[in-house]
Parts: sequence; C-alpha cells; structure tokens
Amino acid sequence: MEIILKQDIANLGSKDDIVTVKPGYANNYLIPQGFATVATESAKKVLAENKKQQAHKEEKLRNDATEKAKLIENKEIKIGAKTSTTGKIFGSVNTIQIAEALAKKGIEVDRKQLQFKTKLISRKLVSTKLLSNFTKISKQTSNLKL
Repeated sequence: MEIILKQDIANLGSKDDIVTVKPGYANNYLIPQGFATVATESAKKVLAENKKQQAHKEEKLRNDATEKAKLIENKEIKIGAKTSTTGKIFGSVNTIQIAEALAKKGIEVDRKQLQFKTKLISRKLVSTKLLSNFTKISKQTSNLKL
C-alpha cells in the first residue's frame, strides 16, 4: 500500500515521501495516528504542487539572503562600550546594538538573524544566519571597533 508521510518516521522515510508499506501497518497505525495519508492520484498531484510551491519559496528566500549577505559582507561598524586598559569590555555588546549600527549604515537586519560565534569580550567577528539551512550565507559580518 502506498502512503504519503506527514512527518519524519525513523526507518521509513521523511515528510512528504511516498513509501510502500504493508496495509495493516498503514491502516492500523500510520493513518489513524495521523503520520500518513493514502497516496491516491489526487493526493500525489497535491503533494507535487506543494513541493513545487515550497521550492519556489525557498529559492526566493535564498536569493534574498544572498543579496543581504553581499550588503553585509566586510562591513565595519563601531559600537562604543566601556573597556579596561587591556581591551576587555565591561558589560556586553548584544545583537540589538549591532542591528542598530547596521541600520545606521542603511542595512536592515533582524536582530534574531545575528549570532555570536564566541562571547564578545574584545574585538571579534559576528556572523549572520540568514537562513536556517543555508550555511553558505553565514558570513562574517563586521569587525567591531571597540
């Protein structure tokens, strides 16, 4: 019996896969639990259309992320903070401050897209995560002049 999985199932397949299983397993467990639906011709057409639309959305997100990464790449921003004589920061520099500094340069970035690779205690690099599954876009954003 062919079914379409609604979620990832170990040793069977991932979401939106069309798999063949024994009818008892499908009718008694997968379909009643909501893990799968029967793979009729109309369900297969709907699945193909959904995959096509999802691919289009992901391509648009990837293009937007690439454009934003080009804008941010190698930008230098300055954020004022109190430091010791050795250059260590009293307090911290957070993503809100970095997002505001980038906004002053004309680059709008959501602060939730900014990530620190390490704790900012002196001059460090910040990376930007523009897409969760698009690691190539995680660019080094800026040299912080403190």
